[in-house]
Amino acid sequence: MASSYVLVLYYSRHGATRSMANQIARGIEQSGTEARLRTVPAISANCEASEESIPANGDLYCTEQDLANCSGLALGSPTRFGNMAAPLKYFIDSTSSLWLSGALIDKPAAVFSSSSSLHGGQETTLLSMMLPLLHHGMVLCGLPYSEAGLISTRSGGTPYGATHVAGQDSNLPLDDTESSLCLAQGKRLGHLAHQLQA
Repeated sequence: MASSYVLVLYYSRHGATRSMANQIARGIEQSGTEARLRTVPAISANCEASEESIPANGDLYCTEQDLANCSGLALGSPTRFGNMAAPLKYFIDSTSSLWLSGALIDKPAAVFSSSSSLHGGQETTLLSMMLPLLHHGMVLCGLPYSEAGLISTRSGGTPYGATHVAGQDSNLPLDDTESSLCLAQGKRLGHLAHQLQA
């Protein structure tokens, strides 16, 4: 029998969303569930270029099988005008066969995002990522207000999912509150994946 894992699927251009993905994966692992980090290739506005099947560095590119066989999903993207980044949307748009087969129905999912400014469209980006997951029949989980960081945060963090304020140059590290909310989201997702699979 194949091992059970929660897929942490993200796109990151400057590294902030990748840092969040790593913290969420740590939280998943702390719940006793395996985390599998995957990313998607960049896309060009001019043409569809072929990328190498294995990136030069960083996490592997996600395959349809990575997504089909996961027991849960954390989906992360930087904010692009209040929406998910095009490379992630491009990948999600290619998952019609999983929708037709119902491969993701009743699996838990969570979303996370990073933006340059505090009011840079984080919440609408999270909502934009939730829509295709609802179409796939996934069970969405956010962050409950039992997480004290949601009240005390002066940077990222929403009940819809973990967020991060990366700054104008996209080089601010996760602060302690953002990191703790990412860990909490990963733990919650890992626990739910285990419970729903059982």
